[in-house]
Amino acid sequence: MTDFAPLVDLTRNGTLECRHFGAIAVVNTQGRVLAQVGNPHWLSFTRSTLKPLQALPFVNANGPAQMGFESRQLALMCASHSGEAMHVREVETMLARAGQTHRRLQCGCQVPIGVELGTVERTGPFDERQHNCSGKHSGFLAHCVLHGLPLDSYLDPQHPLQQAIRRDVAVASGVAESEMRMGIDGCSAPNYALPLSGLARAFARLASGAKDPQFGAAFEQLAGAMTAHPELVSGTGRNDEAFMRAGRGDWVTKVGADGVQAVGSRSRAMGFAIKVIDANKPALHAATVALMDALGWLDDAQREALEPWRGREIRSVRGALVGERRAVLALKSVGVA
Repeated sequence: MTDFAPLVDLTRNGTLECRHFGAIAVVNTQGRVLAQVGNPHWLSFTRSTLKPLQALPFVNANGPAQMGFESRQLALMCASHSGEAMHVREVETMLARAGQTHRRLQCGCQVPIGVELGTVERTGPFDERQHNCSGKHSGFLAHCVLHGLPLDSYLDPQHPLQQAIRRDVAVASGVAESEMRMGIDGCSAPNYALPLSGLARAFARLASGAKDPQFGAAFEQLAGAMTAHPELVSGTGRNDEAFMRAGRGDWVTKVGADGVQAVGSRSRAMGFAIKVIDANKPALHAATVALMDALGWLDDAQREALEPWRGREIRSVRGALVGERRAVLALKSVGVA
C-alpha cells in the first residue's frame, strides 16, 4: 500500500468503520509536482476526466466555428450529463448542425443519471440522447463530418479521430504515446490510463487557457465553455456544477467514474488529480474539498458553498446522527506557493 495513503475515515459511534485510501498529484503547467499524497505518478484510467482532452482535435481545427457550435455545445462535449431537457436540447442542436441523427451515436442507451437524482422523470422511453456521454459522441460525429471521415467506425482505436485524440492527450499530459495504456470506457470509446501527475498537468494547462503555448486557443474555448455552463457539464445539483459555480470561473473541474477527479485553477496555473482507490464517491468529494482547503484555494464563501460535499454527517434512514466522515489526508508539500 505504499502507493496509497489514507484520505477519508468513516466512523460509527466513534469506531472506525471504513478508511478510504488514494493518491493525489498537484502540479504546475510544466508538470512539476508541487504537492502529493501517496504516489503522485500512480497510473489511473482517466475515465470522464478525459472528455475536455478528447475534444481537442475538433476544437483545435476550428471545428466550432465551421460547424456553428457555440459555448453551450462545447460544454456538452466535455459533459457527463444527467440527461435533463437542457442537455438533450444541446445534443439535438449538435447533431442537427452536423447533419446527423441520434441513431448515429454509438454510446448506447442508459437510464439517465437524472432519474436517480430526481431531475428527470422515470417515464421514457430513453435513447442515446440521454446517455451521459452523448455530447462527447455528438462532437465525435461533428469532427468526422467536418473532415470527411467514416462515421460507422468512429470509435475504432485506429480511426483517424481516435488517433488524433491519442496524439493530443499525449501532448497535453506530457506522457509519451508509447506509454499510454488504452482501455474501453463505459460508452465504448477508447480511454487512457495516465499517471495522476500527467492528468493534473493536462488540467493545469486546460485552466491556463490562452496562455498555453500549444493548445492556447482550444483550451481557452473549452475552459471558458465549462466554467460558463457548469450545469451542462454535469447537471442540476451535481458535483462539477457545484464546484465550478463555487470557483467563480477559476476552477475547471471534471469528475470521472471509479473515484477520479481532476481540477485546474485558471488563476494559479496549477492542477490536481485525485484517485480514491475503492471508488467511493462520497469519499472522493470529501477528499477533494479537503485538498482544495489545504492548498489555500477556498475563501469563507467557497468553504461554505462546498461544505455539503464534505458529507461529514452519517445519518440513519430516520435522520438520526450515527457516524462521521472526516478527511484525514496528509498533503506533502514540495513547494506550493
